Amino acid sequence: MNFKEFALDERLIEAIDSIGYQVATPVQQQAIPAVLNGKDIIVSAQTGTGKTAAFLLPVIHNIITSKQHDNIKALILVPTRELVIQIDQLMQGLSYFTNVSSVAVYGGSDGASFSREKQALQEGVDMVISTPGRLIAHLNMKYVSFEHIQYLILDEADRMLDIGFYHDIMKIISYMPEKRQNLLFSATMPKKIMELSKVILKNPLEISLAISKPAEKIVQEAFVVYENQKIPLVKHILAEKSLQKVIVFCSTKVNVKLLTQELKKSKFLAQDIQSDLDQKTREEILLNFRNNKLNILVATDILSRGIDIEDIDLVINFDVPHDGEDYIHRIGRTARAESNGIAYTLISEKEQGKFLIIEELIGKEIFKATVPEHFGLCPSYEPQKKKFFKQKKKSKNFKRKPSNG
Repeated sequence: MNFKEFALDERLIEAIDSIGYQVATPVQQQAIPAVLNGKDIIVSAQTGTGKTAAFLLPVIHNIITSKQHDNIKALILVPTRELVIQIDQLMQGLSYFTNVSSVAVYGGSDGASFSREKQALQEGVDMVISTPGRLIAHLNMKYVSFEHIQYLILDEADRMLDIGFYHDIMKIISYMPEKRQNLLFSATMPKKIMELSKVILKNPLEISLAISKPAEKIVQEAFVVYENQKIPLVKHILAEKSLQKVIVFCSTKVNVKLLTQELKKSKFLAQDIQSDLDQKTREEILLNFRNNKLNILVATDILSRGIDIEDIDLVINFDVPHDGEDYIHRIGRTARAESNGIAYTLISEKEQGKFLIIEELIGKEIFKATVPEHFGLCPSYEPQKKKFFKQKKKSKNFKRKPSNG
C-alpha cells in the first residue's frame, strides 16, 4: 500500500519521499486509517515493524489540518531516553516541511537542557516526547498545562509497566482532559497491559501483529556452556567471523564491564554502554558505532528497545534474558529492514530452565550448536530433567503424618 493512499497532507508526503519510505508496513496500513478517523487503538507489534511512523504520521496530519492553535496537542510517553531520541529524530524528519513543532524531554541531561525543555513547554509546542519521570519533574513545578491535549500515545507500554511507571503514567493522565484520543503500542500483551488499556482506552480497535515471534530471517543458535567458558567463547566467535556490527547483551552491568574489559585486552574494538554512563557519553558511543569507529557494543537491556540501528550482523546473548519478551527484543536488533541476521545465546547450567521457557514462548526449539573441542567438556542441555530432580529433592523433605490406623 502506497502512503499516498492514506490521503495525508502533501507536506507529509514530501517528507515521506525525502526519508525514502515507499510501501506502508502492515501495522501502518491498519493503524494510520484508524487514527485519522479518531479511533482509540491498542497495537501489539514486535520491534522493527514501523509502529513509530504508524502513530506519528496520522497525528502530525491531524495537527496540520486542525484549526486549533493551542499549546501541547499531543504527548508521547516512552520508557527510555534512547527511545525519546529515536522518536524525536523521526519526528524531525516527518515534520520537516510542516509547521508542527516538538520537544524531546528526558532525564540524565544537564541543567541547560532542563531549561530548554521548560521554555518549550511554557511558550508553545505541538508535541511532547518524554519519559514519565522527567515529565513529572516539570509538572510538579506547575508551569505545564495539558488542558488542550488531544492525543496521548503510550509507546513500549509493556516496558514502561515492567520498569514500574504505572503510577507515573496515571498521575500524568490526571492532568489531561477526559476527551482525547488514546493510542497504546506494546510489543507484547500481558495481563497488566490489558488492564491498563481498560482504564485508558475507549472502545479501541485492536491490532495484533506477530506477537512474541522473532523475525523469520534471524538465524538463532545457542551454545550450552559452563559460566567460565562464556568469555572465551565470545572471543572465539568474534575472532572467527568477519562482522561489521555486533551487539553483546548482558543481564548485569558487572558482566558488561567485565566482558568489555576482556575484549579490549584482546584488541577488539569494543565499548560498553549501560546506565552508569551519562547521556552525552552514550550518544557518542552510539555515533561511533554507527560510523564504524567501533564494531562491538556490550550492553545491558538499555539497548534492547528503542535503538534504531539497522545493519547489525550479530547479536550475542551473553546471559539468557530474564524473560521471553526481552529475548525477542534483544535479537530483534538484527535482521531489521528485511535484512538477514544471526543471534547466538550462551546458556549456563543455571540458565537452562529460563531458556526452555523462551523456547516455549516462541514456539521453536533453538538449535544447540557444537562448542569447539578445545573448550573442553560442556554441560548437556537437560532443563526438564533438572526440574524433575529438583522436585524429587523437595519431595524427600516431606514428612508423612503418622497413620491413625
